Amino acid sequence: MSAPVAVLGLGRMGLPMSLNLARSGVAVQAWNRSPREVPDAPAGWRACGSVAEALDGAEVVVTVLPDLAQVCEVLDGRLRRGQVVVVMGTVSPVGLREWASGLDGVGVVDAPVSGGTVGAVDGTLSVMVGGADADVVRVLPLLEPMASRVVRLGPLGSGQLAKACNQIVVATTLSALAEAVALGRRGGLDVSALLDVLAAGLAGSRALEVKRDLLTRHDFTPQGSAAFQHKDLGFALEAARSEGVAVPVTALVDQLFGAMRWTGHGEDDHSGVLQMIELLSGEPG
Repeated sequence: MSAPVAVLGLGRMGLPMSLNLARSGVAVQAWNRSPREVPDAPAGWRACGSVAEALDGAEVVVTVLPDLAQVCEVLDGRLRRGQVVVVMGTVSPVGLREWASGLDGVGVVDAPVSGGTVGAVDGTLSVMVGGADADVVRVLPLLEPMASRVVRLGPLGSGQLAKACNQIVVATTLSALAEAVALGRRGGLDVSALLDVLAAGLAGSRALEVKRDLLTRHDFTPQGSAAFQHKDLGFALEAARSEGVAVPVTALVDQLFGAMRWTGHGEDDHSGVLQMIELLSGEPG
């Protein structure tokens, strides 16, 4: 693909994703609301001072923005017929379809990711793709350099629905790990030894593998924030209501992550839900 690709959003996920795309030989025109210094940027990666500059000449526009409101803010009125927008942030599948239906001659593909900042840096993300056949075919070569797995799931919105399902599992698993750590520590167990045992059995998971050091050290420097986890659980609850599916565990877990935000821990790593379990258990903050 000879035309440059616009990448909008250079946060903890977007920046390494854009760099991996450039390393694959794609010309990247990158924009972020707050300018980013990238001294080791590969050839072909260029920081742009405005959205218009990033979009100039781009046939594919990749957004890695927090929510659909930001996508609309930066793109409405700036797109042209024939372009394809790839929405890689996690947004509402219902809202995404509504927004896309109002675009004239612009394709939209939803491609949310799982794998956190580690996967973004290593290029090992799991990408969940939804969209029309022709649009998906155009953008698949751009998704592969960022990922170890790219899965087409159906029409537009399917990727976001799959991400909502993913976030149900992630948030519930982290909450269960938090309860296990709190109980084990209160009962006198060495947390590191406890997590070794859990990891070796049926309780083992990718979430445990990635987050165990944070849980052990009680260090919740963000890799994936609690605030974003709470936002994504809201999309899962919205989708569940739309489809008429009962998700009682998700509703409870949503309250835990909401409590993280309400108590000033929204920017902590989502494994920091342990702090809410400790608070409910009467431990000092």
